[in-house]
Amino acid sequence: MEKNEKDFLHGASAAMADKQLQANLGRLMMILRTMHSAGVGSAANFEDLRRCASEVKRHTLEHLDFYLETFEKKVIEKGGKVYYAETCEDLNSIVVEICRRRGARIAVKGKSMVSEETGLNRALEKAGIEVTETDMGEYIVQLAHERPSHLVGPAIHKNKEQIADLFMKHHDLGPRSLDNIPSIVAEGRKVLREKFIKADVGITGANALIAETGSVLLVTNEGNGDLCSTLPKVHIVVSGIEKVVPRLEDAGAILRVLARSITGQAMSCYTSIFTGPREGPEDAGPEEFHVVLLDNHRSEILAGEFRDILRCIRCSSCMNHCPVFGVTGGHAYGSVYVGPMGSVLTPLMEGMREAGDLPDACCGDDRCAEVCPMMIPLPDLLRRLRTRKWNMGIGSRPLKWGLSAYMKTALRPRLFHAASGAAAVLASMLQGGKKRPVFSLNRMHGIKTHLPTPQGKPFFSPLGRKRREL
Repeated sequence: MEKNEKDFLHGASAAMADKQLQANLGRLMMILRTMHSAGVGSAANFEDLRRCASEVKRHTLEHLDFYLETFEKKVIEKGGKVYYAETCEDLNSIVVEICRRRGARIAVKGKSMVSEETGLNRALEKAGIEVTETDMGEYIVQLAHERPSHLVGPAIHKNKEQIADLFMKHHDLGPRSLDNIPSIVAEGRKVLREKFIKADVGITGANALIAETGSVLLVTNEGNGDLCSTLPKVHIVVSGIEKVVPRLEDAGAILRVLARSITGQAMSCYTSIFTGPREGPEDAGPEEFHVVLLDNHRSEILAGEFRDILRCIRCSSCMNHCPVFGVTGGHAYGSVYVGPMGSVLTPLMEGMREAGDLPDACCGDDRCAEVCPMMIPLPDLLRRLRTRKWNMGIGSRPLKWGLSAYMKTALRPRLFHAASGAAAVLASMLQGGKKRPVFSLNRMHGIKTHLPTPQGKPFFSPLGRKRREL
């Protein structure tokens, strides 16, 4: 039987056996956590900023229909067009049709999680349109025909030698040396510049949609989003419906926590606002401006008990501080959205039966909630999903039987003490005084832990004897 792509256990096992991935993850997680601490520490009132940004999203979600209508009206007033896509297939069809109508043959893309969610690249290629990712990390994984492994660092699973080999294979630039990072980056920039110049269509995501002006806010650290938005004759924005905010000041509230939570910066290198197409032939910017808004179960999520996840701004803080993600990386999740936020969002979008392993990818340390700039109660949402999974009867039957047996035993103290005593004696006899290595999250550092030899009696035995003596 073919393995489910979202079988987290198989994905995690493969990831932990990948020594290169383990080394890369160890370095990057340490760097990102350090940068996060520095960024958060640089703002004396960061907790106030978190509450403000979270309240902006909470208010917007409660009045989402109103702000979406306002945003659409303003975009049209500025000369743009707005489309609503209920499904991933709908969004892909709309974008392909816009490209076909313009006779587009070449498209460039800024980083967009929504386009990853819908598989837009495959749809464009199927329609005969050449599409190139222009974020350096996304470009690398596109050449490798792989998924991004992190929201911020899509290619963190590759080292510079692997990237150099990819460039040598795909770039017809003759003999050259790519033995260091600056030379690799320089070649990537050179190739991508040619793509920008030739592109008919530019496609980007959005960090926020501003209802009062019909504007799109875009944040990058490479500037590729600006080139995708201004050089081609057509600019297409693809975004989830939850990205809308009421005013420019509200977008500013999100900006104040976004970069600090991602890279520790007070502000990203490029923070751009786009409002409609150019007004005259001598102006800079695209001739056409299109915004395609994706639902894909977001309305259902909004109406239910998991609506808090729609406050997510894709900063990656939760995964950067997650011990499970720290040793498995993103590919183990088998989904576009990874880490704690992905473990909540993916089952809600794709179904519990398709992604039921993901809510279990949690060690329960609750660090994700502590660092989330939007104050999303991720551990609580994951627990609710595990309850839903249990109630749906999804999962291993032996595990369910074992948990049921444990629950019934634990509710009966005499039976529990008798069973735990028998188990301790049996474990001591079977182990024969030897120590046995067990799984540890410190495996990526080469540290092994051992299970000590059981003493042959349960912990509560001496307590029970003392109680009887009293």
